[in-house]
Amino acid sequence: MSERLAPEQFDSLPDAPEPAENPHLFGHAEAVEMIASAYRSGKLHHALLLTGPKGIGKATFAFHLAHHLLRHARAADAPDRFATPDPASSLSRQIASGAHPAVLHLTRPYDEKTKKFRGAITVDEIRKVARFLSMRSHDDSYRVVIVDPADDMNRNAANALLKNLEEPPARAIFLLISHAPGGLLPTIRSRCQVLRMSPLSVEDVDQVLKSFGSGLPADPDARAALAERAGGSARQAILMTQHGGFEITEAADKFLAQKRRDPAEAYRLADAVAGREQAVPFDILNEHLMDRIASEASLAAEHGDARRAHRLAELFREANTAIVETETYNLDKRQHVVGLLNRIGEAFAR
Repeated sequence: MSERLAPEQFDSLPDAPEPAENPHLFGHAEAVEMIASAYRSGKLHHALLLTGPKGIGKATFAFHLAHHLLRHARAADAPDRFATPDPASSLSRQIASGAHPAVLHLTRPYDEKTKKFRGAITVDEIRKVARFLSMRSHDDSYRVVIVDPADDMNRNAANALLKNLEEPPARAIFLLISHAPGGLLPTIRSRCQVLRMSPLSVEDVDQVLKSFGSGLPADPDARAALAERAGGSARQAILMTQHGGFEITEAADKFLAQKRRDPAEAYRLADAVAGREQAVPFDILNEHLMDRIASEASLAAEHGDARRAHRLAELFREANTAIVETETYNLDKRQHVVGLLNRIGEAFAR
């Protein structure tokens, strides 16, 4: 991997570039064409809600759009595809390092006291938006606010962001990344254009991994099994190929699919990921379970089952809180895993 410029995030992977510095955007051709066309014609919405499973490139899409807007400040002259970032250019390096004055990236902040990332995007982070938008760019280019992910805002932060969305200044755009949009305030969703982004194809996942020196297994059957388990998420594919994630997620899915779940299986899975040296497998399981909840919630919404979608969105928030508290307060990881598996199993069965 080349020189890393972007600051480490709460969900960084050691061998993968951060979205802010990734020059490659695989998949999502229709979304790129639609947004590039909207910008070129002067019809770009002031707030985009980028939704879809975790790890499919939503944040990378957001940063590529930011680069496109800043590189082509005059919309009429912009191409009908996103401009490809040049990692050596001043613009790309400024965006990647978080130093560009026209891009504000809000994510979970790092707490110097605890030496950990906080479990939520707080109202103090969102307050930066008003100060940021009060400053005009020197060339009248766009000012871009990226909230990554918006799911991590606490209630006060969400309400503070809503005020900015209600009265957006000219030449400003909000890019909200969401893995489970049903959990966001309805008033936030209503003020955004929703851009539903699809899971990556097997070929796209392969290209993502190859772009930074990794790849899918050579055996065709193994490739197909991994692609199916990853669910079109390059992030999940990385975790599965490098940290035993395939076996972990397979065991979790097998447990959740049972009509009569065996408690012993939940404890065996918990034992496999809850040890002192098992931080990455523990994260893999938590991420997979959160993805399963988000996918089920989205499926319920697509089928018009608003009650089930809302119930699963609530479970998503509660599960996220449980994960954060387990990490923050060093709670019993084994009990956390068993409890979360059982709660999700019961919710899916209803």
